[in-house]
Amino acid sequence: MDTETRTKESGVRSPTPWPDAPTPTRGGPGGFVSGESTPVFVLLVATSATLLVLGLVMSFSASFVRSAAETGDAFGIFSRQLLWCAVGMVLIVPLALTDYHRWRRFAVPLLAVALIACAAVLVPEIGDLRNGARRWLSLGPVGLQPAEMTKLALALALSHLIARRWTRIRSGDLHALLMPALPLMVTAALLILVEPDLETAVLVLAIGGTVLYVAGLPGRILAVGVGGAFLGAAASIASSGFRRGRILAWLDPVSDASNFGYQQLQGFIALGSGGLFGVGLGRSRGKWNYVPNADTDFIYAIIGEELGFLGAFTVLLLFLGIAVGGTIAARSAPDPFGRLLAAALTAGLLVQAGFNMGSVVGLLPVTGVTLPLVSYGGSSLVFTMISLGLLLSIARSGQTPAAGRGASRARGRAGR
Repeated sequence: MDTETRTKESGVRSPTPWPDAPTPTRGGPGGFVSGESTPVFVLLVATSATLLVLGLVMSFSASFVRSAAETGDAFGIFSRQLLWCAVGMVLIVPLALTDYHRWRRFAVPLLAVALIACAAVLVPEIGDLRNGARRWLSLGPVGLQPAEMTKLALALALSHLIARRWTRIRSGDLHALLMPALPLMVTAALLILVEPDLETAVLVLAIGGTVLYVAGLPGRILAVGVGGAFLGAAASIASSGFRRGRILAWLDPVSDASNFGYQQLQGFIALGSGGLFGVGLGRSRGKWNYVPNADTDFIYAIIGEELGFLGAFTVLLLFLGIAVGGTIAARSAPDPFGRLLAAALTAGLLVQAGFNMGSVVGLLPVTGVTLPLVSYGGSSLVFTMISLGLLLSIARSGQTPAAGRGASRARGRAGR
């Protein structure tokens, strides 16, 4: 069936049908998925684990100068990252081995909590003001970014709500597809935008748009939505002197080399210094207070400096591996909920990685988003690992398209 086939002239297009896949196994103790790991599961585990280990190594290398200057302990930032990694591991393993359907019941409540937290962070008495933005909630010694929770919660909630209306959507009911998905997307994006955090707001819209498109939203309507989001982003940039400065510095960083163009130029210097093989692990000069945010937003520049073009290209290949694994997991998922959720989670990871690496190499303005699994950051790391745990569960529950066709042919021969 062609992906642009429509069941009604004004309705949704027919989503690309997934292969004949088995009903997910739910009979194991505690809801754990039984059966062997699929090749896609192994691919996602290998790429994610490699990125995580690389992130731990590079977060120490990129942060020990700042950590020593701020706390007197070169291992301070790395120790916190190691702790958040341990928390993530405690969550990702059972998530990967448990039937992902068990978490559907929490989808809508989790989104409600995330939206409330996004609203609460804007209250001066509640949200922490850091670098001119209110993006953090302090929970005792722990800081939480509600926007990170919102990305995961929105992917879960939209996948759940659209899967519940799947029969109506397949019959061409555009209203069933867009309501309440579209209002939830816009609400989440606006709450994050006013923090202000334009880049994460765009990420939220990208996640929601992926769910809608995979569910059958016609390309022309999606194009209108992308155009509206672009105009909204342009208006947000025009209304902020800081954002205008970043755009102008992106177009010509040398014109404002001591201010808005400084980070971009220092990132270029670090990347260029690495050459093909790098200056050596731990030997970056850029992290010595030259490259701002060397362990967070611009850690990819330090990777390029210390590990060279080959190291930076390897990171790109690892995210490409996640893209391939996530796409196959979505196509081979056994039900609409799994397919939509896998697509949304994969899109969220890849768009964020693209924003980060694109800004470091100059393809995009400096965005301020972290590199998933690699950059320092507690909330980002933990919620990324939760997302990967769910994606791994979907990959473990599905099968490859070839296997699906083989099973279908076998049933056909048995019928004859």
